[in-house]
Amino acid sequence: MTRFFEAIYQGDRVIGMDEPSEFKTLKLYKTTIQQLLDSGECLADSDKVRHYLDNTTQAITISKICIQDVILMPPLFPASPGDAFVSGFMQTHNIKMDKSNSDNLKVPNWFFKGFTSSLKVSGSRLIVPKNPVALCEEAEVVLIYQADDFGKPQYRGYSFGNDLTDIGCFKRNPGHLAYAKLCDAAISYWFHTSPPPQKVNGEVTIKRDGKLVWQGIFNTGLLALGYDLSDMMNHLFSFPALCSPGRTYYVYIGADRSSYHSGFNVEDNDQVIINFLSHNVVIDNQIQFGYTAV
Repeated sequence: MTRFFEAIYQGDRVIGMDEPSEFKTLKLYKTTIQQLLDSGECLADSDKVRHYLDNTTQAITISKICIQDVILMPPLFPASPGDAFVSGFMQTHNIKMDKSNSDNLKVPNWFFKGFTSSLKVSGSRLIVPKNPVALCEEAEVVLIYQADDFGKPQYRGYSFGNDLTDIGCFKRNPGHLAYAKLCDAAISYWFHTSPPPQKVNGEVTIKRDGKLVWQGIFNTGLLALGYDLSDMMNHLFSFPALCSPGRTYYVYIGADRSSYHSGFNVEDNDQVIINFLSHNVVIDNQIQFGYTAV
């Protein structure tokens, strides 16, 4: 498995392959994930990629005392605010599907979540509307696509995320799914260049005032889906209105269960920690109620 992260350091975009930590030095390369993808190099072997970077790219080694100067970014994050399109599918997992109706549905419901500003990395606050009905986390695989010069989206890789959702709004009125999903989304800064994972498992921990208030496990990945992923994506990108040259798409493909299914509601200032144990990825965000329309 090959994975990278992208960051801003001293005004420049850089990438790294080692876990960022304030306790050790960090090696960065003065290039971007986009440039690496465009290089034509095979990215399946992490050792070969590291060798390629060491021999073709200027490297920077920063000390642990400067690690706070590294600003981590969502994978393939575009410079223009309108060029990131965040969306997802709901009730995709076998455990959530209505079996009586599934034979008639080839693709699940889809929703729009936001543009560039709605996507936040670990450590950032996730902002939701001021008075959500019942908020929950959703641990998910996030597929990343880029549209080519003709506007056709091409798969680039995947990451992991938290599709924060006002599930109470949706339960109260299923027609309000679009409103329920307009909360910030968390995404890991790690970008994985391989096909989407078959199996993903992990643990969610929620803390309130520093104390544990809820904990649970989750299972996701392609084998947990009740739909064919290619059907889902081909159908989504068959709509010309979505396809624009150069646009980056972050697609959340659904969760199995959340704290809401255990009767728990996420509250203002709660800390939500999602540990994707199978892939050594952790997303840690504090929740903030308070966005109001001006």
